[in-house]
Amino acid sequence: MADGIARRSRLRRGMLSIGVGALLLALTGCASGLPDILAGAGSGADAPPNAAELRRAGSSDDASLGDPKAPVTVIEYASLGCPICAVFHKKVFPRLKTAYIDTGKVYYIYRDFPIGKSSAAAAQAARCVPEKQFFRVTEKFMANRGRWNGREPDPDLIYKIVQDTGLSRAAFDSCMANQKTSEEITRVKQRGREFGIKGTPTFFINGQHIRGAVGYEEMRKLIDKHLTVAANPA
Repeated sequence: MADGIARRSRLRRGMLSIGVGALLLALTGCASGLPDILAGAGSGADAPPNAAELRRAGSSDDASLGDPKAPVTVIEYASLGCPICAVFHKKVFPRLKTAYIDTGKVYYIYRDFPIGKSSAAAAQAARCVPEKQFFRVTEKFMANRGRWNGREPDPDLIYKIVQDTGLSRAAFDSCMANQKTSEEITRVKQRGREFGIKGTPTFFINGQHIRGAVGYEEMRKLIDKHLTVAANPA
């Protein structure tokens, strides 16, 4: 009898563990929380064929900041419902922008890699606002993901996030029904998968593949290394 009780107890613990793991995955929808710095471009399935191909692989209207002629290009693939992405954009990105993007050292490209239906809908909504407000809106979606990021997208909750941009509800509804925009987001995500992306956030620094949570100091060291290489070509 004692053995039976022990077996049932182990079974309950196992089921609880599986349930918690599934819940965490559903809530985060992100890559591992630990940074994973992979080899440079062209080194296998976890890296793109080359940095130039990666840079061309987005849409013609990639969201970007900085000088396209900067010596270092940083490409981020992100999901608006991802808490790791939210932490990066709250704590790391502002420093990155001030130190590298605004000073002409880094050209930054943002690409959608939505995980879940609500994140895909939010990504499309961010494409509906005036271009100059795109980055403010994406960061607002990340910071307030608990308000809109349900299992199924809620147009009313998503609209509340973008409403202060001046976008009317009629224009929002029309934009959200635009199949071309939805297909473009899907295409960018699929192209990202071909480059080995499995979760968010994922970064490419001049083709070098980094995935997961990355702090400012790690990002700074990697960028500085590529700046040095760019300044001293072989």
